Amino acid sequence: MILKDFYTVQSQHTLGSTITTIIAVNKDHEIFKGHFPNNPVMPGVCMIQIIKEITEEVTKKSLFISVLSNIKFMALINPEENPILKIETIITEEDNEVKIKNTSWFQDTMALKLSATFKITDS
Repeated sequence: MILKDFYTVQSQHTLGSTITTIIAVNKDHEIFKGHFPNNPVMPGVCMIQIIKEITEEVTKKSLFISVLSNIKFMALINPEENPILKIETIITEEDNEVKIKNTSWFQDTMALKLSATFKITDS
């Protein structure tokens, strides 16, 4: 985890190639003091990093982002109002790559959709 104490995994389950992970975001994390003071918003790059970390944990592989496509930020995530996120990820592995399709939610609101390709690294 790049950002220490940024989130915790509450639960995770697999159905076929879909992994559903429930996380709790630490609303008091230092990053929200700068993004933005008195109006915290989850940085998009942090969501992408969380998705990468979850994918690494599930695949047990070290990954490097190769391609991000179809990124759609649908709603702002305010960690004070919505600290619990559901991250649904379909993972497929081909050759030296891991491909994902992700949808992330808070409550009944879709917050993010993206597709990504990760290169598997040696480390």
